Amino acid sequence: MDEEISMPEDQLPDEFLEEVEAIVEPVAQPKATSVDEIERLRNEARENKEKYLHALAEGENSRKRLQKERQEMLQHAIQNVIVEFINPIDQLENALKFAEQASPEVKNWVIGFNMILEQFKDVLTHHGVSTFASEGHPFDPHFHEAIEVVVSEDHPPGTVVKEHLRGYKSSSGKVIRPARVHVSKAQEEKEISE
Repeated sequence: MDEEISMPEDQLPDEFLEEVEAIVEPVAQPKATSVDEIERLRNEARENKEKYLHALAEGENSRKRLQKERQEMLQHAIQNVIVEFINPIDQLENALKFAEQASPEVKNWVIGFNMILEQFKDVLTHHGVSTFASEGHPFDPHFHEAIEVVVSEDHPPGTVVKEHLRGYKSSSGKVIRPARVHVSKAQEEKEISE
């Protein structure tokens, strides 16, 4: 079907014949290579291999870094949601503290609310979030936020004497919400002499 069109060689334009000869001649007659040329080609091949391995390692490192960043973003997002749940949990706990003073009918409701509160706490535990003790421990700005400094003879200076709001941390030890506390200080000598 496809017919090959041929033209006698003497009818081809000279420019065309020169181009064909320029292409065919180097292929037909390989150049003799010297020892220096072979060494140069080996070095070039070695450099290209090193560049390839470097690019491959760089790609693997980028993949690992992106995976780590994605994991950190996910953890950060979960932590932000948990922080938003902590305040309502605190409010529910505070409200349930007054259940003993309530009527018998309200006490029945309290049982259900306590169950819900425990479910919220279970979710926090499932995500590695826990509270940490503050009262009686030395004040640590990484874990505590001082809201009041009080004079105390019962505690050494710089000790947490009262926890106003509970602190939370993740299983990795990172503080999610610092505890808001009252910190002791020594009575000043000027006050003692008065």
